[in-house]
Amino acid sequence: MHASNGRKIGWISAAAIVVANMIGTGVFTSLGLQIEKIDSVWSVLLLWVLGGLIALMGAFSYAELGTRLPKSGGEYNFLYHIYHPFLGYLAGWVSLTVGFAASVALAAMAMGQYAQDFLPVRPEFLAVGVIVLISLAHSFSIRQSSNFQNGATAVKLLLMLVFIIACFVLPAPEGTALSEASFELEIGTSAFMVGLVYVTYSFSGWNAAAYIVEEIRTPAVNLPKALILGTLVVSLLYVLLQAGFLYQASVQQLDGQIEVGKIVAHILFGATGGQLISLFISLFLISSISANIWVGPRVVRAMADDFSIWHFFAKDNASGVPVRAVWMQAGISLFMVLTSPFDRVFLYSGFVLQLFTTLAVAGLLWMRWRDGKAGYSSPGYPWVQIIFLAISVWVIGVLIYDQPGESLMGAANLLVGAISYWWSRRYRAD
Repeated sequence: MHASNGRKIGWISAAAIVVANMIGTGVFTSLGLQIEKIDSVWSVLLLWVLGGLIALMGAFSYAELGTRLPKSGGEYNFLYHIYHPFLGYLAGWVSLTVGFAASVALAAMAMGQYAQDFLPVRPEFLAVGVIVLISLAHSFSIRQSSNFQNGATAVKLLLMLVFIIACFVLPAPEGTALSEASFELEIGTSAFMVGLVYVTYSFSGWNAAAYIVEEIRTPAVNLPKALILGTLVVSLLYVLLQAGFLYQASVQQLDGQIEVGKIVAHILFGATGGQLISLFISLFLISSISANIWVGPRVVRAMADDFSIWHFFAKDNASGVPVRAVWMQAGISLFMVLTSPFDRVFLYSGFVLQLFTTLAVAGLLWMRWRDGKAGYSSPGYPWVQIIFLAISVWVIGVLIYDQPGESLMGAANLLVGAISYWWSRRYRAD
């Protein structure tokens, strides 16, 4: 049983899921590592502009895929119907075992670490409590999930806007990165290209609304709106925030530093700046955790509709929420929190998740060639898709080269998924 029209969300709530999935700690931490490798400040800003453009290309493609194949599940649904159930199953398996559950666990653990600055609670205890409470908030109705997500995302956007405005309104010290930057670009250098790979990580999540298509009213209209406008808003905020950091801090202060947000907060707000940014990021992460807890179980439910071994998790409550899938994912996340460290698991997920996104966008080219245009049409087709695919294949290559161990672990996870698929087919036949 899926959501009826009376229990569906509009494009604003769907866009809130996109925004919440995209904005995480990466935007506050990666600038210092980019400056360490790239001399030109303008090249660093260009990285973030390009990251937004790549995400927007993906959003155009997924908007068309989601309107042509209007069922929840994201890559699981797309690959299942475009290529073969086996590829769809593998995409769903990766989402189930690593993608959303690991994102929830990592965000909850990060929240626990940041909250230590103002709460006397052990990080893992806070992480467990947050996962349980937010899972509970998403266990009753789609309306409640929508209200909670919209509120958490509104807080996130408000805090980010306050930080950006403070960066440009409060007086900047002398000798900051932007004030002393000469206009030169380092496009094509190895440092720039590797930096682009990690910027694309910060933009991940632009496809989030495609996982809940069946819970969106009039998806042919509202899904493209949510994906494209959500991605545009985040891209603009990302570029403005990085520019604000560079406007307030010097290259020497940022070079090689992870806690860029804390450094700039200290410049802006003095001794209380560190605690303030810790509070900001903790509140930020609530909406990220919430979005993943909402979206992830819909992949499990989609798989359960097609594969009987997952059928137990297909059951919705009276309000159309897959409560069993919500708590199964929560259980996986809690296991990860309590048995950490598991950062290598998260790293290897990057390779396999990028692989399935690439296959999905390639699938749009195949569908257009096979079936022609139908309904919503991606702007810039086919060049937008060709450019996106070229960059994605290059990113996959860099990940295999840069993280061979993690990539091998990702391949091993796919092998386990393949065995699970074979077993599921045999189970269904029996």
